[in-house]
Amino acid sequence: MRILIVEDDKALVRGLSASLKAMGFAVDHEPDGAEAASIAISEPYSLVVLDLGLPNSSGFEVLRQVRASGSKVPIMILTARDATADKVRGLDLGADDYVRKPFDLSEFEARVRALVRRGQGRTDPLLTCGSLVINPAMGRATLGDKPLDLRRREMAVLKILMLHHDKLVPKDRLIAEVFGFDEPVGPNVLELYIARLRQKLGPDGPKIRTMRGLGYLLEKH
Repeated sequence: MRILIVEDDKALVRGLSASLKAMGFAVDHEPDGAEAASIAISEPYSLVVLDLGLPNSSGFEVLRQVRASGSKVPIMILTARDATADKVRGLDLGADDYVRKPFDLSEFEARVRALVRRGQGRTDPLLTCGSLVINPAMGRATLGDKPLDLRRREMAVLKILMLHHDKLVPKDRLIAEVFGFDEPVGPNVLELYIARLRQKLGPDGPKIRTMRGLGYLLEKH
């Protein structure tokens, strides 16, 4: 799952990116307000973190364009502006949350998890498929109450398959949601992660079926 940070403070972006990547997200960054709306609309993001004071276009205008396109991607405004009028305007334009700087990082992470769940239409903080359970808040996966040792990218692929279990997930969609646009993606990299997941799930876990030429499907065992 991917998150777009629209922010021109490089130090803040570095800190947020490190936190979000540790949570298992792929992270893209766009500092320019004029470019941000088209990127947010065209890419399959799970969340957009949006500053209001941006070069070339305000965060309000980015928000307006994204919502005018029909996109329902969750949007968190993250800003130093503390005027009530700015908060009201942002929420009225379609923001899902409004967080003032400075902020507590643990609270930011909790708000991210909540917004991503809401965007997926979920209320349960746990992802389950048969005996396989992922706790996104803890970054942990278990199979039949036994911990699964998953690398960050393996966890990201498995989360997406679990969100759509018993449904075909196209290969292109998996790649688009797992990898940021600055990350090189080799021709067989996804197959490598799928092979590792099959090995770790073993005979007792859900099965990952390859739909030749189409994508992958996670089935309950």
